[in-house]
Amino acid sequence: MAAAPKRKPTPKSTKKPTPSRSRKKAAPAKVVEQTVSAVENKAPLVIDPALALLEYHSIAAGVLAADAMVKQATLDVVHAGTVQPGRFLVLLGGVVAEVEEALKVGKASGADALNDHIFLPGVHKEVVRALAAGREVKPDDALGIFETRTVPSAIHAADKGIKGAAVTLMEVRLADGLGGKGLVFFTGLVSDVEAALEIADDALEESQKVRHVVIPQIHADIANVIRANTRFGPQLNWPEA
Repeated sequence: MAAAPKRKPTPKSTKKPTPSRSRKKAAPAKVVEQTVSAVENKAPLVIDPALALLEYHSIAAGVLAADAMVKQATLDVVHAGTVQPGRFLVLLGGVVAEVEEALKVGKASGADALNDHIFLPGVHKEVVRALAAGREVKPDDALGIFETRTVPSAIHAADKGIKGAAVTLMEVRLADGLGGKGLVFFTGLVSDVEAALEIADDALEESQKVRHVVIPQIHADIANVIRANTRFGPQLNWPEA
């Protein structure tokens, strides 16, 4: 019986396989990159000469009032958003007359939801620096702390204190992590810190104040803690909320 003829091997195809197509996901990544870039390149806060800050206990009323204010006046600076505990802040800056006009509209628009407000026609530059989370830490003799019930009253206390006495405005903390309260930290000579707190106390209504204290010779351990961070969590590396 004759042997079956050998079959020639099938030549391998030289055609390159077509790569599998997958959906492009570039758009979301691009959005994230733009967001990160915007945060990293954020311009420093500049408010000159006038500042107004309004605090609403209704978020809806606050947004409505913010819209009305911006439509009414030409402003250089407008920031608005929520803070704890469920309040809404509107920060305005620019020419005195324009800021004052916007403030009038904001007070009228959200009158029943307005918790507190402040108007500073010539805000101190150190207050603006502190508003943007800037800290000025110096190894001074005394520490003064002014605690307020609202954000606007803390800004008022800081502005009055720094203008009226030869002190350093170490830090201003506002609302978040404080249940809506404000904290103002002054440092300097004992007599100067006492003067700053007294001036701030005279400027505020009783309903706006919580307490103020002067620590003449703060212990080195507490001084180091306060100078490093006035928040408890970061000292123990807690994750940010």
